Amino acid sequence: MLTPTEGKGRAVLEKIARRVMQERGFQTDFSKLALDELAKMPHGELVAAPPVKDLRRLLWASIDNDDSLDLDQLTVAEALPDGAVKIYVAVADVDALVKKDSAIDGHAWQNTTSVYTDAKIFPMLPDMLSTNLTSLNQDEDRSAIVVEMAVSKVGEMTSSDVYLAVVRNRAKLAYNSVAAWLEGGRPAPERATAVPGLEENLRWQDGVAQHLKARRHEHGALDLQTLEARAVFDGDEILDLQIDERNRAKEIIEDFMIAANGVIARFLHAKKVPALRRLVRSPKRWDRIVEIAAQYGAHLPPQPDSKALALFLAARQKADPLRFPDLSLVIIKLLGRGEYVVELPNETAPGHFGLAVKDYTHSTAPNRRFPDLLTQRILKATLAGSPLPYGENELTELARHCTQKEDDANKVERQVAKSVAAMLLSPRVGERFDAVCTGASDKGTWVRIFHPPIEGRLLHGYEGVDVGNRLKVKLIHTDVDKGFIDFEKAHSIL
Repeated sequence: MLTPTEGKGRAVLEKIARRVMQERGFQTDFSKLALDELAKMPHGELVAAPPVKDLRRLLWASIDNDDSLDLDQLTVAEALPDGAVKIYVAVADVDALVKKDSAIDGHAWQNTTSVYTDAKIFPMLPDMLSTNLTSLNQDEDRSAIVVEMAVSKVGEMTSSDVYLAVVRNRAKLAYNSVAAWLEGGRPAPERATAVPGLEENLRWQDGVAQHLKARRHEHGALDLQTLEARAVFDGDEILDLQIDERNRAKEIIEDFMIAANGVIARFLHAKKVPALRRLVRSPKRWDRIVEIAAQYGAHLPPQPDSKALALFLAARQKADPLRFPDLSLVIIKLLGRGEYVVELPNETAPGHFGLAVKDYTHSTAPNRRFPDLLTQRILKATLAGSPLPYGENELTELARHCTQKEDDANKVERQVAKSVAAMLLSPRVGERFDAVCTGASDKGTWVRIFHPPIEGRLLHGYEGVDVGNRLKVKLIHTDVDKGFIDFEKAHSIL
């Protein structure tokens, strides 16, 4: 067991992350066969053979986290008559180099996702691929899958298309600096001003994204806001947890990716090919959501209704924005997990309850998620009129495997995050905190304290506590190595 003084370093956390990864069946390093494949790959610009469209003239730009190097998407807008705008989304053509059944593909199949921990990122693909050869890097020509969408001035998609194209990233931008400019008070990022016309283009994209978002919310999309925290390091030492705030720049990418994923899902459905769908089913614990709404004086119908829930959430966000992330976390827990399923020809898979969309897949992050790479291979084969790379039975097993590994990856990230939190809280054993119950089952009861936003187990006094209850808790124990943070109930505050 680690003592507080031993648990201050990034190196300790990396050891914990590697151990937890291996316990969950993840490969933490690439095999010699995979590295040998990588060494033999061409290290030049990645451009697909003709015939493909040449869209290098467009003002493509990437917007991602400040430290992101694996660039999966580019976006650009083009004005149309009557106030409409055409949006293009380019997705990295990872399949051009990562071939099915290769050693690198085998590693991607095993892990199915990049795993992001505060100690270390464990990429699904080798860095030379995901941050270089298959990344849509600035000032480099790249092959890409392009989703083209015409959007009216009220956010209605009027037409769409999918095809292969050559693109060129004009500007690598970051969420925080773009958002600070869009939301007012800060100058545009230097790279955006260096490309003639890009500032105006980004304004167009922002406007369209806001219209798409409003349109989705009219159909019942849930606007949930959680407190995502990242560890702040000073060299090797953890200093704090920093909240990762939502902003307008993130909404551009979020709304465009939701729209693009819908286009690809509908395209494959129209072509009558089996394909992966991403869904969140109607919540099984809707009755508890109804009870929570009633605590705030709101009435929800007895059967799951995303529109009614969306209206309740919007009202709560307006009434109590400071506590809304806590309510959001509770609702997310009660909605249940997302999963991958196979939609077969002439069938219609269930939709995504949280997004309030019927047609949805994961296809826009093939450097980071294996389901996106699977969908890309199916899409490219469909566009080329080639045999499909996966049969129905194989695809069904892959959907199950990807769902399970996504759950495992989430558990790894949460467990390492708990080790980080345990380091920060270990000097504060005995202190009391305001908290909200985020989970209650036969496996245990979980609470999240507000400052800092950290979750732990309620070991004592959990009788009668259910998801959404507010209470006062006392920190009684931390274990950095195991990621344990234990509380006992002090007294209820709501």
